[in-house]
Amino acid sequence: MNPMQGQICLVTGANAGIGKQTARELAQRGATVVLVARNRERGEAARAEIAAGEHSVELLLADFSSPASIRAMTEAFKARHDRLDVLVNNAGVYLMKREETADGLEMTFAVNHLGYFMTTLLLWDRLLAARSARVIVLASDAHRQAKLNFDDLQNRHKYAGFRAYAQSKLANVLFAYELDRRRGDAPITINAVHPGFVASNFGRNNGGVAGLFMTRVVPLFAKTVVEGAATSVYLASSPEVAGISGQYFTNGRAVKSAPQSYDRAAAERLWTISEELTGLRLPNLALPDERRENGGHTDL
Repeated sequence: MNPMQGQICLVTGANAGIGKQTARELAQRGATVVLVARNRERGEAARAEIAAGEHSVELLLADFSSPASIRAMTEAFKARHDRLDVLVNNAGVYLMKREETADGLEMTFAVNHLGYFMTTLLLWDRLLAARSARVIVLASDAHRQAKLNFDDLQNRHKYAGFRAYAQSKLANVLFAYELDRRRGDAPITINAVHPGFVASNFGRNNGGVAGLFMTRVVPLFAKTVVEGAATSVYLASSPEVAGISGQYFTNGRAVKSAPQSYDRAAAERLWTISEELTGLRLPNLALPDERRENGGHTDL
């Protein structure tokens, strides 16, 4: 029997790169995998490719710059599934020039942070229903170069692509740690991941020198997508990490993240701002009866 037989996994940004490879390997382990992609044609191509091995693969569409689109995607998932065993928040962007969403938010912050925040909170009830769920947050060691400027979270002044990206990755780590603190007795683990510098399609949407660098130079010394997806797959599937939560992983092991990522005040402030921008709160859902009778304790 495959190790993940019967489990349901959702992977965002799954039509290419690390997301696609993660979805492929989870499907090979027997899971039903739901791919989330922005483009239907590319998403269908990825779904067909992964499903070719007689694996169970579904596709949902979402534009992570659009709150309405994220809500529609999560509602579509809930209509199909009563639980979610693994959520891999993988979708992301790297933009050399500042762009805004339709709601006037800076695009990198909106997609890379608020997209994760919304997806996780909107699917919290399905994660809780799985009784032993795992949330994986794709961050990056770029967070080590960042500091959140709460006076300009939207990067309206002196925008720089790498700085905006690094700040969004710091937000990812702060989010993972704060969610772990707020989960209470919920049997859900949350961990952040640094996949490494990977030769994928990431960042190739930028034109000019930046796009050329990502296309021609990066593949010469970067990790392959298989190597880049390895830690996400490990956290999603391995019994060795069952119950481990609130950690930062790279190369298959937990390591210390940057000092600024442990700033509780910053994490709480970011959480409050994220609630205000999305209109979402972490659902205060009751545990299943048998856990409630056991004082809320679980096997995790």
